[in-house]
Amino acid sequence: MKKLLLLTMMVFLIGALFVSCGGKKEAAQTAAPAATTTQAAPAAAPAAKPAAKLKVGMVTDAGTIDDKSFNQGTWEGILKAQNEGLVEAKYLKPSGTTEADYLKEIGNLYDAGYKFIILPGYKFETALYIAQDKYKDAKFVILDGEPHTADYVTYRTEPNVVCVIWNEHESGFLAGVAAALHIKEGEVGFIGGMEVPAVQKFNWGWQQGIKYANENLGTKIVQKQENNLYQGSFDNVAAGQQIAASMYDKGVKVIFAAAGGVGVGAINETKSRVTAGKEVWMVGVDVDQYPEGLLPNGKSVMLTSAMKYLDRASYDMIKAELAGTFPGGQTLHFSAANNGLGIPPVNPNLSAEVQAKVSEVSQLMLKGEIKVAGELLPGFFK
Repeated sequence: MKKLLLLTMMVFLIGALFVSCGGKKEAAQTAAPAATTTQAAPAAAPAAKPAAKLKVGMVTDAGTIDDKSFNQGTWEGILKAQNEGLVEAKYLKPSGTTEADYLKEIGNLYDAGYKFIILPGYKFETALYIAQDKYKDAKFVILDGEPHTADYVTYRTEPNVVCVIWNEHESGFLAGVAAALHIKEGEVGFIGGMEVPAVQKFNWGWQQGIKYANENLGTKIVQKQENNLYQGSFDNVAAGQQIAASMYDKGVKVIFAAAGGVGVGAINETKSRVTAGKEVWMVGVDVDQYPEGLLPNGKSVMLTSAMKYLDRASYDMIKAELAGTFPGGQTLHFSAANNGLGIPPVNPNLSAEVQAKVSEVSQLMLKGEIKVAGELLPGFFK
């Protein structure tokens, strides 16, 4: 009996031992997954801030931003860059046209963060001579000028300045050829604003174009000293109208005006004459002025225009800055050879034959077979 009891207790102890071991193993197996760690997902990188747009400023020359000429042409190139989302643009109109007036507005643009500044015209030359040193971290583009002292003794262009110069005589030449071919015979006139190099070159090129057409293309155009003059300003609209009226009264058929607001007066007189039944024409300047010559009937008194591609110059300089290729310290020359000037590609008042002939002449200029002088030649009017 004692043996049986002892045997029963041993069996019970052995069974309990197995149950205990099995329970520990199962607990271990159950706990194991809880000990497994999961790697946390990396935090998302903060979104990059969009690059700040280049802030481009412009100070207007004499006249308004919509002067149908130099200011407007320059501003249109800047607006093109802004419309493409490349820049933020702003212009300021000075209260006057002195060096101090220009420096004040340059400073106002700079203080507002507009550190790429375009200056349209030679009148900014002395102001820029000072500004290029005062605002060394700004970039400047001057059209039709180079920085110099007030006494013209010292010319200096710093690395933060680009000067753009046009061969106005070449576009004046092409406009002269076109006008001569259109009217074939008769008198033409020229009205300049101030007697400054850019305006003079337009005049000299115009006269050379007329002469070329007479000698090579069978035209019979007359030029007289009395119909070739400078009014002395760029903003006297009334004077421009009076001068144009006098020329038309003397038999002039076409007037080329390189005169800003003075030219606007000449356009107004031409519109009045055409409305009254006269056949007279204008040739525009700097930009395609065909729209400025429009009459209520939809026709324009603008025969063609001697263009400087101002919008292309301002736009190209902005693009150069954005690309890191701003040609600081240089003077760039825009000419017929690099497609920097010419007459408009579309001239509704010129026949296809005349436009084709002008295109031929332009190609001869590109090849160097026709050379147009940028200075006063013997036998021409000053």
